[in-house]
Amino acid sequence: MDSQVSLNKNGQINIVLHERENVVIDNKQQFKNEENSPFQRIDQEFSSFIGMNRLKETIKEIYANIQINQKREEVGLKTQKQVLHMLFKGNPGTGKTTVARKLAKAFYEMNVLSKGHFVEAERADLVGEYIGHTAQKTRELVEKAMGGILFIDEAYSLARGGEKDFGKEAIDTLVKHMEDHQNEFILILAGYPNEMDHFLTLNPGLASRFPIVMEFEDYTVDQLLQIARQMAVEREYQLTKEAEWKLRDYLIKQKQGYNNHNFSNARFVRNVIEKSIRKHAVRLMKKNTFNTEELMLINKSDLTFE
Repeated sequence: MDSQVSLNKNGQINIVLHERENVVIDNKQQFKNEENSPFQRIDQEFSSFIGMNRLKETIKEIYANIQINQKREEVGLKTQKQVLHMLFKGNPGTGKTTVARKLAKAFYEMNVLSKGHFVEAERADLVGEYIGHTAQKTRELVEKAMGGILFIDEAYSLARGGEKDFGKEAIDTLVKHMEDHQNEFILILAGYPNEMDHFLTLNPGLASRFPIVMEFEDYTVDQLLQIARQMAVEREYQLTKEAEWKLRDYLIKQKQGYNNHNFSNARFVRNVIEKSIRKHAVRLMKKNTFNTEELMLINKSDLTFE
């Protein structure tokens, strides 16, 4: 595919080449070197995310739309900025927060966001204790997020107190700012699928203001094993085959025995890896003498789920 598009952002970014050397390189030059694959940078940025194919395609669609709008503007055709407020639906440990953080950086580089910072909030950050306090807190939070992403996890908690709860005031204030500043910041609401669906019914204009809805599916056992390997490698460890078999068997039993709300997916795997690393350290300390390979290998006996 012949293309001469570039990220429309003045300035420079730091990237790592060959995983060893920090190099400063201009965004435009980066994409000139990738003319045969205009989406190569996106593929690289999101390559560490297991699965999530729909998410990756959505990011490419947003980027392509930016570039084509730029070309349309150059020839005098009408253009319109995209509204990118999003809903993330998924169970615990499916990557909602991690993806949102990554999007802040990616959208800044695409010139979608002017600052690209990430503001994470919960109910207590928005809901006040008296009349008028909630609207003020919510406005201040939105102002803080201008130019970046405002991420609210377990967003349905804003409505847990019923009609007389101040959480409803926070929802109404968010809706107003989403409309008034729709291209100045991105609001991402996240939470369990069923609870999020109910939450959207509480304000008539809420659902229509989120043009992008992402479903974060539970990971399969194979994907969770891939995540475990990836987490181990990032920490310069490696699971033995016996340890992987033990982990696979345990994951199968856990996924069969838990309902969707209780199994924490990648978060569960991360906890297993971190616990096993500590147990591995105790084993080596007792042994007293060990080589480089032993410092890296997590064996079956190290793997702990307690």
